[in-house]
Amino acid sequence: MKKLNARLKFCLLIFILLSSITVFSQRNSDKKDWKTIFNGKDIKDWIAKINHHEVGENYGNTFRVEDGIVKIRYDQYDVFNEQFGHLYYKQPYSYYHLIFEYRIVGEWRKDAPEYTLKNSGVMFHSQDPHTMPRDQNWPISVEFQLLAGLGDGQPRPTGNMCSPGTDVVFQGHIDPRHCISSSSKTYVGEQWVKGEIIVLGDSLITHIINGDTVLQYSKPQIGGGVVANYDPAIKKDGKLLKDGFIALQSEGQPVDFRNIKILNLQGCMDPKSKKYKSYFVKSDSSCK
Repeated sequence: MKKLNARLKFCLLIFILLSSITVFSQRNSDKKDWKTIFNGKDIKDWIAKINHHEVGENYGNTFRVEDGIVKIRYDQYDVFNEQFGHLYYKQPYSYYHLIFEYRIVGEWRKDAPEYTLKNSGVMFHSQDPHTMPRDQNWPISVEFQLLAGLGDGQPRPTGNMCSPGTDVVFQGHIDPRHCISSSSKTYVGEQWVKGEIIVLGDSLITHIINGDTVLQYSKPQIGGGVVANYDPAIKKDGKLLKDGFIALQSEGQPVDFRNIKILNLQGCMDPKSKKYKSYFVKSDSSCK
């Protein structure tokens, strides 16, 4: 009887141990590995490309870091001269969830185009900045447009979609508009706003503002107009955009960015692997 009790206790101990390992493994697979892509100190992991300048030249110290914030400023410009700029993170992504906070601040440059007033953006599925000629105005990309209210009582939603050199499918067809408005409310003043983009390759794109889904569309692809002085070899209209670079925009309005993080949604989808994550939606070869 004593031997039987000892054996039962041993089996129970093994069962508890295996159960604990299983629970731990499940919890670990559910833990989201957010990556901070702006370290709050510098922009060494980012690449500047400003119209009329070579890639890598941060003209006029347009993109700078102060107080843990990426600040976009134009105080060292003599004239604006359509020097639209973008600050690109160093590597492309395909399936991911991007979060960031932004605020529209300061004095707009009055020699910038009028539409840039209280206007900025985050580009994604962008072409590599190294493929842009010196005088290309905007990257071929999709834009998560950021707007602030003008204080005139009129609605001016943020988290819209704009399409420099691209097209998207909205409500079942390719929408001819350059920009599609979101359903977000209007944000007036220099307040921080949280933006999120969930990108599923060349499939569904979701825009989120302060926790609310405000716009969805699909099948981002090269097409449309607006972009000028591009390399024709890059602009292959109709080509679906499965991946690309992420960039912060400068086009005449001062803006701040902080807390920029990304969750890669592509990885090992084999539950038996230690690299498995339950939130992955696209498989790759990382299981090997």
